[in-house]
Amino acid sequence: MTDGAVRPSGAPVPVLDIGGTHVTAALVDPGTGRPVPSSVVRRPLASDGTAEGILDTIALAALELPAGHRPWWGVAVPGPFDYDTGVGRFTDIGKFESLSGVDVGAGLRERLGRRAERVRFLNDADAFAIGEYHAGAAAGHERVVCLTLGTGVGSSFLRGGLPVHDDARVPPGGHVHRLTLRGRPLEESVSRRALRAHYAVLAPLAEDGGLPDVHEIAALARDGDPAASEAFRHVFSGLGDALAPWITRFAATAVVVGGSIAQSWDLIRPPLSAGLGLTGGTLVRLLPARRPAEAPLIGAAHWTLATAAEVP
Repeated sequence: MTDGAVRPSGAPVPVLDIGGTHVTAALVDPGTGRPVPSSVVRRPLASDGTAEGILDTIALAALELPAGHRPWWGVAVPGPFDYDTGVGRFTDIGKFESLSGVDVGAGLRERLGRRAERVRFLNDADAFAIGEYHAGAAAGHERVVCLTLGTGVGSSFLRGGLPVHDDARVPPGGHVHRLTLRGRPLEESVSRRALRAHYAVLAPLAEDGGLPDVHEIAALARDGDPAASEAFRHVFSGLGDALAPWITRFAATAVVVGGSIAQSWDLIRPPLSAGLGLTGGTLVRLLPARRPAEAPLIGAAHWTLATAAEVP
């Protein structure tokens, strides 16, 4: 494997970022290492659809990209997924269930034809982290932990810009969602649903009232609502508590945070910092992502070029 750097010459690199509700396709310019703005395509994706429907939707977004790119694709996709073989392993997680056991790589190559000789997959949190390392807040950090906060908690432990999955100094597979907090799986305490559920306990709703979503709870917290403020404090101080020993073991010098919930950074940073035990004299920096939308695309491009010499 090479050092993972996007080379300064050659045709653009086609990439896909597959999420639970959308798929994004783009061309990454090897000269700038950034997505070509005019090439970015974002389309809705029904993760509860059939395998054929999901693959068709992804391929249609990919085929909207201008021709003339390399035939090597980088694809960021959430787990559980066999990234080496391109086969989905989604079971009992509420999305992409129809892709369990499906050769997604073969399905995309078939649909993209001559435009796709090779498809390289990587975890979406790893793609985000690699992108932030090369063009964002993780730049300059030899060891960094990157988190994505949304429906769950994604993570990547990077050393020298490459994900570390098999090391006693990182959680199993490098995935913090496999950790426990207060005797329960982490995502039962740290996630979109956990934040909403904790707020509901602190501020019981009227029988005809709906449960507010994260952005609404954030607005209430900024307006001084004590229950909303406590919900953020409880959830993200807990995340810090669970992460702290791993940050120390890995000797990370930065923790970079992205994802949809990270838009409430002003409410997340204080309790997360407290839970991590960060003080004014710490050597660990807690940083918001600098390129939250572009990072997975940039990371996927670096990954596909880094693995270009491997056997398809």
